[in-house]
Amino acid sequence: MNFDYTERTKQLMAQLQAFMDRYVYPNVRNYDEQTAEGWPVPAIVEELKVKARAEGLWNLFMPPWHGAEHVDETFAFDSPGLPNLEYAPLAEVMGRVVWAPEVFNCSAPDTGNMEVVQRYGTREQKDRWLTPLMNVEIRSVYSMTEPGVASSDATNLESQIRREGDEYVINGRKWWSSGAYHPRCELLIVMGKTDPGAHRFRQQSMILVPRATSGVRLIRSTSVFGYSHRGHGGHAEIDFDNVRVPVTNMLKGEGCGFEIAQGRLGPGRIHHAMRVIGQAEVALEAMCRRLATRVAFGKPIMQHSLWEERISHARMEIEMARLLVLKAAYMMDTVGNKAAQAEIAMIKVAAPRMAVKIIDDAIQAHGGAGVAEDFGLAEAYANARLIRLADGPDEVHNRAIARLEMKKHL
Repeated sequence: MNFDYTERTKQLMAQLQAFMDRYVYPNVRNYDEQTAEGWPVPAIVEELKVKARAEGLWNLFMPPWHGAEHVDETFAFDSPGLPNLEYAPLAEVMGRVVWAPEVFNCSAPDTGNMEVVQRYGTREQKDRWLTPLMNVEIRSVYSMTEPGVASSDATNLESQIRREGDEYVINGRKWWSSGAYHPRCELLIVMGKTDPGAHRFRQQSMILVPRATSGVRLIRSTSVFGYSHRGHGGHAEIDFDNVRVPVTNMLKGEGCGFEIAQGRLGPGRIHHAMRVIGQAEVALEAMCRRLATRVAFGKPIMQHSLWEERISHARMEIEMARLLVLKAAYMMDTVGNKAAQAEIAMIKVAAPRMAVKIIDDAIQAHGGAGVAEDFGLAEAYANARLIRLADGPDEVHNRAIARLEMKKHL
């Protein structure tokens, strides 16, 4: 097996790392200051977007056109068109700073939403929404999870999408709709039931809802362990009260919601997994620096056997998670998401769990400083812990992995 990255990946990694060193890391404090209050558009992010695009580090996540429902070669977009295997290492580099992916227009939920419109949207939908999203003129939201039901089982979703003539009428309540408070948010992709009497996997549909549509009301922002993610646009609870949109806003067709969700979530899990690996690397580096510079009981803390074991396990876990992610990415590119469903599920469980453990050990190494804001570890822990729930909780993926395994023996 060849474990080496392609020459294009190596070149982009070097270019991306240089950009991070030159512009992103030195501005971490600026970002924190600019997002301390309100829901601003951080000036430093907007400045760096211009630089990133000028250097060709733009829309790196967008896969090649193959597989799109409505292929139109005349639809131009600014992206190198990297397959998952080539993008995965880049996501790790960007993931080292939580807000960095946005600088390169590679941040969730926009990445998944752009892939949805690219793959399932009509030419008119792409012109209206995909072009401005890829040019970062607007932001978007993915509204699926609901507060009133266990949304880990999407068949539980209760929001209604009912057709009336040339319009669909949407009623329901969603939450954890990330990015809804961003000043540039203009689009919501909403999942709801169009036919409650259909087969359980054909009841749901997805529809495009302009943010300014009458009846869309933001109720509150939900925080993650106290972090509101202001620069990102927060996480909103949203009420949809008789929201009317044209029938042309339906994605692919009625009853295709589950199919679209699976198509959206596969690549997104690769992105999440590689980003949290980047966070784990940062935490391990911070842990080693701290242990090498602090003395307890007459010697540097790193020389105590307990910490040597933790460092050792951290390095092994990161390496194993990275290789599993790259295997999943390779399979997605070569045999498709369906054939790679076990690997995709495995990385979604393994990578965040690994990152949570390593970040937690890094916090422990820093003592009281670890839970303060000084080293960024508390926020990194909150973000990694959230990923164990986002795009499906661990239990759902473990269930899928176990069932696929059992099929080999039944």
